[in-house]
Amino acid sequence: MAKKPIKITEVVLRDAHQSLLATRMTMDEMRPILPEMDKIPYFSVECWGGATFDSCIRFLDEDPWERLRILRKELPHQKLQMLFRGQNMLGYRPYADDAVEYFVKKSVANGIDVIRIFDALNDARNLQTAIKSANKEGAHVQGCISYTLSPVHNNEYYVKYAKTLEEMGANSICIKDMAGLLTPYTCYELVKELKNTLSIPVDIHSHYTAGLASMSLLKGIEAGADIVDTAMSPLSGGTSHMATESLVAALQGTDYDTGLDLKQLNVVRAYFAKLREKYIANGQISPKSLGVDANTLLYQVPGGMFSNMLKQLKDAGKEDKLDEVLAEIPRVREDAGYPPLVTPTSQIVGTQAVFNVILGERYKMVTKEFKGLVHGDYGKTPAPISAEFTKKILGDEKPITCRFADTLAPEMDKLKAEAAKWAIQEEDVLTYAMFPQVAPKFFEKRNAKAQGVDADHADFANKSHPV
Repeated sequence: MAKKPIKITEVVLRDAHQSLLATRMTMDEMRPILPEMDKIPYFSVECWGGATFDSCIRFLDEDPWERLRILRKELPHQKLQMLFRGQNMLGYRPYADDAVEYFVKKSVANGIDVIRIFDALNDARNLQTAIKSANKEGAHVQGCISYTLSPVHNNEYYVKYAKTLEEMGANSICIKDMAGLLTPYTCYELVKELKNTLSIPVDIHSHYTAGLASMSLLKGIEAGADIVDTAMSPLSGGTSHMATESLVAALQGTDYDTGLDLKQLNVVRAYFAKLREKYIANGQISPKSLGVDANTLLYQVPGGMFSNMLKQLKDAGKEDKLDEVLAEIPRVREDAGYPPLVTPTSQIVGTQAVFNVILGERYKMVTKEFKGLVHGDYGKTPAPISAEFTKKILGDEKPITCRFADTLAPEMDKLKAEAAKWAIQEEDVLTYAMFPQVAPKFFEKRNAKAQGVDADHADFANKSHPV
C-alpha cells in the first residue's frame, strides 16, 4: 500500500483544451467518453469555468448551464470542479457582491463540487465574497496562489498569502502556475513551506509551456503535495499540462502510487487520441502551442496571452514587432506594480505593451483597463505603483485603496430586469451578466431553436413570441 497516494485532478475537459485549442471542445465531443472517465477515481474533474462559459455562448452555441447539468448526470461518481475568478466571476470586470453570491449558489445547485477561486493580483479581499458564498453552499473551496516571478514575489510572500486564504475558509490551496514558471527545486521548497504552515491539502497546477512541469510536479510530490493537475496525454504537453498516464506510471509501486488503473486510462486516452487527430487535421491545434518554449522563463507570457498579442499585432500589420512587445511586457509590468500575468491582468498588460510599441511612444495612449489597474479597480498590486507613474496615467484622479467591490451597488435586480426578455431559466441572468454584448444573440438563437423556429428567423421569432 502507498503511504501517501497522490490524488489527481484531471483537466482534459477544461484547461487542456482551453490551452491547446482555445476552449473549442464541444459537449458532443465530451459526452461519449464520460461514462469511462467516471470509472476512474480522480480527486476531481475540472470541467467548467475559466473560458468555457465565454466559449460556449460566443462560438459553440451551447448553454454553459446545460453543459454543466449534462456533466453532472454523466459523471455521477466524480467531484466536478470549476475555475472562478473571484470578484470577476467568469467575466472580465469586477461584479457586485450579490452577483458573486448568486453565481456561486447556482454553480453548486447545478452540480459543481469544487470551486477553485483565484485573484489575478493575489488580493485576498477580492476572494472574500466568493469563499464565504462557496462555504455557505457546502462546496469545497480551493484558494489559489497566482504564481509568478518578480522582485516582490517569493516563497515567504506565497506562504503568507496561502495562510490568509486558509483563515478565510479555503479547504485546500492550489499553486496556480499558469505560465509554467515553477522550477523543480523552487517547487520543492514552496510546497515544503506550505505544508509546514498550513493544515489543509496542497495542489500543484503547472503548465508545460517551459518544459518544466513534470520535473516540478515530481519534486512537489516529494515535498508533500497532496493533489496534482494533469491532462490525458493526447491533450497534454505544450501550453497544456503533464500527461496523466505518465505521472500514474511514474508513481506506480512507490509510496505515492495514485492507485489509478493504466488500462482504464488507456480507454480514455484512445478516445482523446482520435479527437486530437481531428483537431490537428482541421487546424484547431497550432503546432506552436504543442512545443516547449523556454522563452516563457524570460518573458513570463502565458500561452493564451501570447496568442492574443500575436493576433493584435497581425491585425495592425506589425507582426515583425513581436520581439519588441515581448521585451516591453516586463517593463509595463514593473511600472504597474508587478501584477501576475493571468486573466484579466495578462490581457491588460499585454495590450498596453502592444500600444506602447506600435505607437512608438510609451503610454501615448492608455487603455481604459490599464487605467483601471493603476486606479485600484482590480485590487492592490503586489508592489506599490510610484506616485509619478500614477500621475502620468491618471492625471489628477486619485487611486482607491478600498476593496473595489465596496464601491459597487447591488446589481442583481437591474441585471434581472435587463435579461428578462430572453430568460427561460433563472441562470440566464448570470449568462447575461457575464457577457451582455454576446448573450442576447445567443439567447435569441437558443430560444428560437427551443420553439422549433429556423435559426435564421430567430430574431423575428423572439419578437413575435417574447419568452
